[in-house]
Amino acid sequence: MKLYRDIFENIIAPENLFLAWDTFKKGKRNKPDVARFEMNLEQHIFAIHHELAHKSYHHGPYTAFYINDPKQRHIHKASVKDRIIHHAIYRVLAPLFDPMFIHTSYSCRINKGHHAGVDALYTTLRKVSRNNHLPCFALKCDIKKFFDSVDHWVLREIIAKKIADPDARWLIDEIIGSFAPGLPIGNLTSQLFANIYMNELDQFAKHILHIPFYIRYTDDFIMVSNTQEQLWKWLEDIRHYLDQRLHLALHPRKVIMRKYIQGIDFLGYVQLPDHRVLRTKTKRRIFKKIRLGATEQVLQSYLGVLSHANSFVLSEKLKNEFWMHRVDKK
Repeated sequence: MKLYRDIFENIIAPENLFLAWDTFKKGKRNKPDVARFEMNLEQHIFAIHHELAHKSYHHGPYTAFYINDPKQRHIHKASVKDRIIHHAIYRVLAPLFDPMFIHTSYSCRINKGHHAGVDALYTTLRKVSRNNHLPCFALKCDIKKFFDSVDHWVLREIIAKKIADPDARWLIDEIIGSFAPGLPIGNLTSQLFANIYMNELDQFAKHILHIPFYIRYTDDFIMVSNTQEQLWKWLEDIRHYLDQRLHLALHPRKVIMRKYIQGIDFLGYVQLPDHRVLRTKTKRRIFKKIRLGATEQVLQSYLGVLSHANSFVLSEKLKNEFWMHRVDKK
């Protein structure tokens, strides 16, 4: 594994900080704190550079709030300054770590993502079942309270295997140590750190257990095989590895074995041998939001979600529901 010894200067370079700002500000320029920062942009960016170069930087506190997406999540938002530094770190670290990740890791990666993961499962199920001619089973698993459970010492140890630059490690430690326990949902760096952490499981699954059909998205992963017995055996090895190496546990109610012909529920869609449908809970949530008065932009977003399933009738029903509520409000 290649070690990187001189990346700190790349992270704190003013050019990288300005590029980090450009990425960060997208969709946020109307936010009061972002607008205030932009009024004296150059002054703020060079002040950040000075703090980092002299190692006087300390991560500030977080603002906590809840969102429903669709389940309730506890979000922690850092200051504008801290978030620009997160982006600066991400810009340098992500290209170094991404080549280490397995092909079937789909969360928060360029040319991957949610729908690519759904499509990958479809291809996998068709391949394992030989187009539904052979028995096919999927075992879906979820890590219990993943972001809260990430062990800082283990994460630092994993990163240290790749990053040998002591100054870069100081800054990374400052970000990791800014929140406890675990990682804050809301930091861009948390997405990268989550992939770095769970890549340990991915490598174990692919190169030690030699699981041929394994897909992961953040803390959700799924394995596919022609036999249930093989899947249960792999599960016990994975459960032990998670406990001993990563100090994580599987959610007891979210370890689910299903036959392909019953439908495989993964990342919001249910994949059946001849079609794909949206998860029932997701459909209910979408129609509820439309009835409460969603914007046309939100409607288009939902239609985009539906476009990845066999849902022409459902899409038409959703559009009718939207326009009916528009008319009623006039």
